[in-house]
Amino acid sequence: MSVLHESNLTSLPLLHRGKVRDLYEVDAQHLLIVQTDRLSAFDVILSDPIPGKGAVLTTVSNFWFDKLQHIIPNHLSGIAPESVVSGEADKAQVRGRSFVTRKLKPLPIEAIVRGYLVGSGWKEYQKTGSVCGIVLPAGMREAEKLPQPLFTPSTKAAIGDHDENICFAQTVELLGEARANEVRIAAIALYVEAANYAATKGIIIADTKFEFGTDDAGKLYLIDEALTPDSSRFWPAEEYRVGSNPPSFDKQFVRDWLEASGWNKQQPAPRIPPEVLQKTAAKYLEAQQRLVSPA
Repeated sequence: MSVLHESNLTSLPLLHRGKVRDLYEVDAQHLLIVQTDRLSAFDVILSDPIPGKGAVLTTVSNFWFDKLQHIIPNHLSGIAPESVVSGEADKAQVRGRSFVTRKLKPLPIEAIVRGYLVGSGWKEYQKTGSVCGIVLPAGMREAEKLPQPLFTPSTKAAIGDHDENICFAQTVELLGEARANEVRIAAIALYVEAANYAATKGIIIADTKFEFGTDDAGKLYLIDEALTPDSSRFWPAEEYRVGSNPPSFDKQFVRDWLEASGWNKQQPAPRIPPEVLQKTAAKYLEAQQRLVSPA
């Protein structure tokens, strides 16, 4: 598989490098988003890329954007990425790993939906009995399915900083009540439909992160990526057991290795062994094959 840690297009101006995506300006109305093979863990960009990851993110996102567009429109323009760059070197960098999107204004939150009690939610529950201010029943266990999906947004941190979970009241302060409710309803609806579909493919979507943006008229769109192994926690249904965090199809495999390494989660991150990178790449690809391949 080809590996792209950082794109360097010469035919379009670079606007921004994110944790995973590089953004270029196509024109006043459109952006080119290149999904690299960079991996961010604990809000730190790792120096070792995951082979083929950007292509998996693109394929899986395109699948979900198409499948869920009846719930909310998305930012895709329908323009072929290779048509907006020139030269074979640039075309090779965007091929199979890019979107041309409408230029929208991103909302200042990450819209996280949790279906299971795991990760930072489990840690918070052990201390307070709640997650992002939402009180849960007593006696729940790690990885247990929640009574209903929870909308638990977070702030968007700058690269190198950590996102912070916020309660719904804080979301209202940032977005206004009407927009906050619109985002919560859309995020939960997207999660529920996706989780129900994934279950038919042997995958449990434990939680996921959505991002939204608006156009000049204030209309809401799903942007960024959707329900990928980078933005979601995917569990193989056949290995799910309440009381423990199942092995996953996502970057949790790398996160677990980093946790066990004793790393303090500050820059720089340790180098990742080749076998961990290869195992992670295989997990990403298996998630794609399960979700996208015909039954």
